[in-house]
Amino acid sequence: MKNFIVLIAPVLFFASCTGSSKNSTTISSADSSGYQLIWSDEFNGNVVDTTNWNFEIGGHGWGNHEQEYYQPANATASDGNLIITGKKEDVQSNHYTSSRMTTKGKREFLYGKIEACIKIPVGQGFWPAFWMLGANIDTVDWPSCGEVDIMEHINTDSLLYGTLHWDNNGHVQKGDTLVYSPSDYHVYSVEWDSSSIRWYLDDMQYHQVNISNNVNSTDEFHKPFYILLNLALGGDWPGQKIDDSKLPVKMYVDYVRVYKKV
Repeated sequence: MKNFIVLIAPVLFFASCTGSSKNSTTISSADSSGYQLIWSDEFNGNVVDTTNWNFEIGGHGWGNHEQEYYQPANATASDGNLIITGKKEDVQSNHYTSSRMTTKGKREFLYGKIEACIKIPVGQGFWPAFWMLGANIDTVDWPSCGEVDIMEHINTDSLLYGTLHWDNNGHVQKGDTLVYSPSDYHVYSVEWDSSSIRWYLDDMQYHQVNISNNVNSTDEFHKPFYILLNLALGGDWPGQKIDDSKLPVKMYVDYVRVYKKV
C-alpha cells in the first residue's frame, strides 16, 4: 500500500450515521441519486447472519504479514451493529485475534452503489478495512481478479485511503487519500458503473478511476465482486508495532447496503 496520489481536503469532523439510532431508520426504496436498494445487512439480530457472511479463518499473515488469527468468535451482533473485536490473545502461534468476513458465493455484485456505516478503532498497528474482491479470485488469482478498497485506515493518522488494485502486466494500483476524523461513524461508499468507480465519504466524492472500455486493462472491474470486512492487527503497511494498551478494540458496522441504478 504505497504510491498514493494525495488529495488534501478540509478535515471532516461530522458523522452521518450512528449505531444507536439505526434501528429506527427507514430505508427508502430509491435515493435522490436514482439508486434502489437491492440488498442490505442491518445487523439487527443477536448473531451474524451466515446466509450473508462467511468467516475466513487462520493466522498465516494473509499476504501482508499480519499478526492476528482470524476466527468467528471475534464477530458479534449487538444493538444494531456488527462488532469486530481485536484482542491480545494467543491462538496457535499468533498472539492476537480478530475477524475477517466475506460475502463470497453468497452476495456478489456487478456495478452499483456499495456503502457501509462504520466506526473504526484508531491506534498503532490497527488496520480496519471495508473492501471488495473479484468473485473469480479462485480461478485467476490476485491481482487479476481486481480489488476495490472502499475504506482503509492505519495507525493513528487522519487519512482515509480509497484504492483500486488490478493487473496490467503486473500489479498496479491507483488511490487517493482524504483527511478526516476517523474515530467517528462515517458512511464509506463507492459508486461503480461501466465507466468509472467513484469513492465517497459521507456523500462527498474524493476519488475516481476510469474503467470505460477496459482502459489500462481494467477488464477485471466489469465482472462480479464480493464484499469483505476485517480488522487486521499489524502487517506490512501499518508496521508490526501494536499498541497493546488499547486492546481489546472494536470496529462497529452499523449496516452494509448495496444499491442498483434505476
